[in-house]
Amino acid sequence: MTVIFSKKCEYGLQAVLYLSTLEAGAMASADEISKKLDIPKEFVSKILQSLTAKKLVKSKKGNSGGFYLGKAAAKIKLIEIVEAIDGLALFNNCVLGFPDCSPGNPCPVHNKWGKLRNSAYNMLTSETLEQFKKKSIAKINKIIRK
Repeated sequence: MTVIFSKKCEYGLQAVLYLSTLEAGAMASADEISKKLDIPKEFVSKILQSLTAKKLVKSKKGNSGGFYLGKAAAKIKLIEIVEAIDGLALFNNCVLGFPDCSPGNPCPVHNKWGKLRNSAYNMLTSETLEQFKKKSIAKINKIIRK
């Protein structure tokens, strides 16, 4: 169960992390990504198309085509993927949806959520795909297909 990101964003993060594990310039088809990550192919295709529109991912059509990173893994921050799919409202709006939630008019979880939100935002803006490459490979290799 996700607490922060939509399922679409989770899948997008996984797919882009997978692409970051490939050799520079290597491509993977939506079918390959779907099978490797155990994600429905329809989701993979749609998500990667939206990331292609944001130039985080590039694609090549045809039988030998596929998806690949739009720039070096060391230059893509996780926040860029989150922003492209879910947007940044999570980091700016009240987690409970109360209007006018602020430090001067806090909701019941404002202070505790604010610390978690800021910590998550800082991690997402400071970490790149390259920094997660080895852990991504290990995790992807352990995915059990049903």
